[in-house]
Amino acid sequence: MSGASDEAGEEGDAAEVDPAEAFGVVANETRLDILEALWRADDRPVSFSALHDDVAMRDSAQFNYHLQQLTDQFVAKSDEGYDLRHAGAQVVRAVRAGTFTRTPDVDPFAVEGACTRCGGGLEARYADEQFRVDCVDCGKSHGEYEFPPGGLVDRTDAEIATAFDERVRHLHCLAADGVCPACAGRIHTEIVRGGDCCLDVALRVEHVCERCRNELCSPVGLVLLDESVVSAFYEDHGIDLSSRPYWTLPWCVDDEYTTVESVDPWRVTVEIPLADDRLTVTLDGDLDVVDSQCHSCEG
Repeated sequence: MSGASDEAGEEGDAAEVDPAEAFGVVANETRLDILEALWRADDRPVSFSALHDDVAMRDSAQFNYHLQQLTDQFVAKSDEGYDLRHAGAQVVRAVRAGTFTRTPDVDPFAVEGACTRCGGGLEARYADEQFRVDCVDCGKSHGEYEFPPGGLVDRTDAEIATAFDERVRHLHCLAADGVCPACAGRIHTEIVRGGDCCLDVALRVEHVCERCRNELCSPVGLVLLDESVVSAFYEDHGIDLSSRPYWTLPWCVDDEYTTVESVDPWRVTVEIPLADDRLTVTLDGDLDVVDSQCHSCEG
C-alpha cells in the first residue's frame, strides 16, 4: 500500500509545472493570440491550418513552434486538431477580465439606498480593483470587495452597481459553502470579534482559503442572503430579496442586528426586521442555520 501511495505522490509531483516556467510560456503575443483564437472558435478541436489562418503570423514554422510550446499545459492536441485546456481558458479569461492589463479610472457615483447609520446618501468608489460603497455624510462603509476591471466595460453606473451586488452575493455564497471563489480550494471560516476591519463592524465573518490565501470578510448577516428561510420571509411580504442591493439591507452591513448568544460554542442570532414582523435566525460557528423564528412586532 505504501509503495503505491509513494508512486502516486511521485507522479503527482512530476506533473507539477514550475510557476515561472508556466507564466513564461504565455508571456508571448503570438501564444496569447493562439489561445484567444481557440477561445473564439465556434467549433473545437480546430485544425492546424484553420488555427494558423486565424493568427496573424505568416511563417508556418514559427507558428508551429509557438503552438507546440502551449501544447499539453494550455492546449490539447488530438487527431482532430487543437483544443483549449482549462488552464488556457483561464489565461484568456484573466486577460479579458483586465486583471493584468487595465487600470481603469472611474469617477465616484451615487448608488441606490441610504446610509443604514445616518440616512445619508451612498456613493460607490473604485480603486485597485476594489469596489466600495460608503456614506457621503458620515463615511460609514457599506462594503468593500474585489471587482475585476472587466466588469466596468460597456456598463452604465447603475449596471456596474448591479453587477457588483450580484458578485458579492456569489462570492459569499461560495465562501460560506467552504469553496474559495478564486481557486476552488478549501475555505476556513471563523467568526471574529474586535480588531480593525474596513467594514466598520465589531463582529464579522472571515473566510480564508487554505490553498491560495484569498481572504473575504463580511458582517454576519451578509451570509444569510442565500438562505431559503430569509428569502421566504421576504417573499411572504411580497418582496424579491434578490432585487434589493445588499447594501440597502441594514442586517447585511451593520452588526447592531447581531447578538452573540454564546462563544463556546458559537451561537449568533441575526434579527431581520421587515414591516410589522421580524425574523430571527441563529447560526453556529460554521454559519449553519440552527434555528429561525418569525415574530410579529405589533403591540
